[in-house]
Amino acid sequence: MGDRAMGGDWRLFTVRAVHTAIYVMMASATVLLLFGGLTGVTGRWLWASLLLVLVEAAVFIGSGMKCPLTAVAIRYGATPDGDYDTFFPERCTRHTLRVFGPMMAVGVGLLLVRWVVGGR
Repeated sequence: MGDRAMGGDWRLFTVRAVHTAIYVMMASATVLLLFGGLTGVTGRWLWASLLLVLVEAAVFIGSGMKCPLTAVAIRYGATPDGDYDTFFPERCTRHTLRVFGPMMAVGVGLLLVRWVVGGR
């Protein structure tokens, strides 16, 4: 009997749930970082977002520009045409790096400019 027949679906479900939560958190952090860069508004949320984005960038770079949780999901049976690595449709998440990468870079760049020019 395969792992799925013996109740192995819980592992894929768990990976997808964790990955979806991280995805939402990182998307939110990226938007907040860009918002802070554009508006100059700061606070604890900005520092938390910046830390999260830097950790995420380090994970991606350290994993060869691929999300390590995708490999775990595939190991537990994820397929692009069915249950993939998050609960979002794969057609929505396949462009994550192309969308959020520039947003992160612009947000960080704007913050750096504000801090250097503003003396923060």
